[in-house]
Amino acid sequence: MSVSRPPSTPVVLLLLWSAGLYLRLTVMVGPPLAPIISSDLGLGQAATGALTTFPILMLAIGGFGAAWLISRIGARQTLILALILVAISSAARGLGAAGNLFTWTAIMGIAIAGIQPALPTLLTEWWPGRIALGTAVYMNGMLVGEVLGSTLTLPVMLPVAGGDWRLTLALWSLPALIPAICITLLSRRSGRPEDTGSWMPKLNKPLVWQLGILLGASGAMFFGTNAYMGSILTARDETDLLPLALGIFNGTQIGASVLMFWLARYWVGRPAPFITLMITGLIGLGLFVAMPGAWGLAALLPAGLAAGMMLILMVALPPLYTHGNETAGLAAGMFAIGSINNFGVPLFGGFLADLYATPALAMLPILVYGLVALPLALRLPRP
Repeated sequence: MSVSRPPSTPVVLLLLWSAGLYLRLTVMVGPPLAPIISSDLGLGQAATGALTTFPILMLAIGGFGAAWLISRIGARQTLILALILVAISSAARGLGAAGNLFTWTAIMGIAIAGIQPALPTLLTEWWPGRIALGTAVYMNGMLVGEVLGSTLTLPVMLPVAGGDWRLTLALWSLPALIPAICITLLSRRSGRPEDTGSWMPKLNKPLVWQLGILLGASGAMFFGTNAYMGSILTARDETDLLPLALGIFNGTQIGASVLMFWLARYWVGRPAPFITLMITGLIGLGLFVAMPGAWGLAALLPAGLAAGMMLILMVALPPLYTHGNETAGLAAGMFAIGSINNFGVPLFGGFLADLYATPALAMLPILVYGLVALPLALRLPRP
């Protein structure tokens, strides 16, 4: 495998942040557009939720291929190719009917799967002495992307697109080409080969499953809440609160990433902060489901903050436990297991909601899964 020569520190920060932006931006355009797409294409609750969770399932499928590709052409080239594919596939979601929507959504998820292990692997090459801070930087980009996609789609991008949800998808997606071009122009690839271990995720190791299950707990909270927030509010006759609720829940993600600039090096690998955040998040989501109006919206603040901080704590671990190809392998395995849970747990909630015609039931499997996964945080090894 060839490795990338590190650019200067300001350029590293720019490239990490801009690539991180497209880890979630195109996914989070789905929740605000979901009611419009559902009405246009005649989708049920489970299918509507899958607009957000289906790309996350594809991360599990694409992660192993991404780790292999990193071992062959390097993390830098993998990242560039993945960003280009995100731009094309995300825009193409608006072409055709429901079958085409989910086909291109799957391809978009596979493309994002290339970004996820590439960034921590590239971080071990570009900034090996500042792993926690570098993780916080690109995760800040990811969380900003979540907020942009979830909060600006309805009030800004949809009117710009003339109310056309298909054009709205294209307007959000095609700018993913910008970080791909920046990485191509502002960083260089070295031809020096380097043996950095096996890219294959070690699925027989408990650590991979431990990290994956915990990542799935935080991710199910985040993606499941975004997927079903609109349905829950509509059932309470609070549809008009959806933009505000999305803004509150996803806006806290930026606050979480800013806090982690300072806290990451103290909290990464320690069980107590993660357990405290998990309990806080579960209580917040439970209160949101149970309490209508202003109190329910207020409960989204601690829930969103906790979900964002837990995610950063988990993503920072693979480059601290491993390096090179092994980082890509551990990250791919962790993301694969986490992504399956991120998809399956909320999807099961959607089936419950459809079966009993009660949208609030969609959150029950998410809350139960978080409680079941919680003890695994006690056995996190020190980096």
